[in-house]
Amino acid sequence: MKKVIYRHSTSRKLLFSVAFLFSFTLIGFAQEGASQDTTAAAGADTEAAAGQDSGSTGLGDPAAGKELFNSLCAACHKPYSESIGPALHGVTDRRDMEWLQSWIKNSAAMIASGDQEAVQVYEEYNQTAMPAFPQLSNEDIDNILAYVEQPKPEPKAAASGAAGGDASQSGGGGISVNVILGILVFVLVVLLIVLFLVNKTLRNFADASGIVIPEKPKRKPIWKSFVENQFLLLVSSIIVLLAVGYFAYGWMMQVGVDQGYQPIQPIHYSHRIHAGDNQIECKYCHSSARTSKHSGIPSLNVCMNCHKAISEVAPETATEEYSKEFYDKEIAKLYDAVGWDPATRTYSGEEKPVKWVRIHNLPDLAYFNHSQHVSVAGIQCQECHGPIEEMEIVYQNAPLTMGWCINCHRETNIRIEGNEYYEKIHEELSKKYGVEELTVAQMGGIECGKCHY
Repeated sequence: MKKVIYRHSTSRKLLFSVAFLFSFTLIGFAQEGASQDTTAAAGADTEAAAGQDSGSTGLGDPAAGKELFNSLCAACHKPYSESIGPALHGVTDRRDMEWLQSWIKNSAAMIASGDQEAVQVYEEYNQTAMPAFPQLSNEDIDNILAYVEQPKPEPKAAASGAAGGDASQSGGGGISVNVILGILVFVLVVLLIVLFLVNKTLRNFADASGIVIPEKPKRKPIWKSFVENQFLLLVSSIIVLLAVGYFAYGWMMQVGVDQGYQPIQPIHYSHRIHAGDNQIECKYCHSSARTSKHSGIPSLNVCMNCHKAISEVAPETATEEYSKEFYDKEIAKLYDAVGWDPATRTYSGEEKPVKWVRIHNLPDLAYFNHSQHVSVAGIQCQECHGPIEEMEIVYQNAPLTMGWCINCHRETNIRIEGNEYYEKIHEELSKKYGVEELTVAQMGGIECGKCHY
């Protein structure tokens, strides 16, 4: 009886080579088609933007008008919705240009003169006086009007989605990704069928020719060899015990440590926008951090100090993840909670509590005073809370463990400027420790009673 000698079949090698070459060729076509579609979509967006710029109102310079509007007008007016004053988009169609220039420069004089349109606007908005801007020239006013008369920009998320849809549906000479994937699946299925048929044919040929296909000799299971080797068994047991002890210790030390905790709040609040883009000081909202143990949760009336006049965000504030519509809906949640009607600009008196989720929380056995660190030590909020001005959703940046606090007290020097008590004790303790500057630890900052009272 003849025995079959296993060798790598040349036909199998050729078959695999052809299949892989065909697959990579199709993938290359798909990438080229996708890049062409993306380029076409980008070109279309650029042309659309250029068309929008070229189709501006022609009143003045919208860029210069935007700067003037934000510094002088944004407190009371919005381009596309009412605020304290009326929406300004389309005002050049409703009013004469000379009338607008006179009204913006000195509205009170026009009302006093008995101008019918001026009196009507004054009465319509509850006799709210508009400040005079005599420093503005006619050119400045034209620039402001050019800015507010621009077409309302589309949200970024919607624009990007439309571009993606156009790119996926355009012909552009490219091949659809779904078609490519379908062809690849078909090729792989055909390849598997061919290999199965070749293997079956060879086995049938061997049986017909009386060739015996040798069976592979059975080897001793590796686990039996391992169990019979007492040295390997002992060393492995020791390694497993050490690893289990190490990871068990690490896991137990994480109990109560919530570093990275990032809950979703009932109303989305972006520190990136407020503390980052708008540079609002942390202690404006968390005012009790100056004088209290706790930093405090800002009351909603603090939010309404600004959001009485800000019912929507600027289009450039939106990101790929969070659209302008998303932020505007969150502001609407704030209005619903405080009972504010933006149409009538009045409170309904129906308030709803907002159940904020606490992020930073120390155990009851630990004492921490914000005012001692913020007002006395002058520590910035970012030292403990991380880059808060960059966070869209706030998370716990530091571990807030006992070791983390102690290390900070060992490394932080005491600020003695303007404090006679610290100056006196600093002089005495400096002699004791033989140093020029004392750390918090050398002032008793790591004594048990300081934090565990």
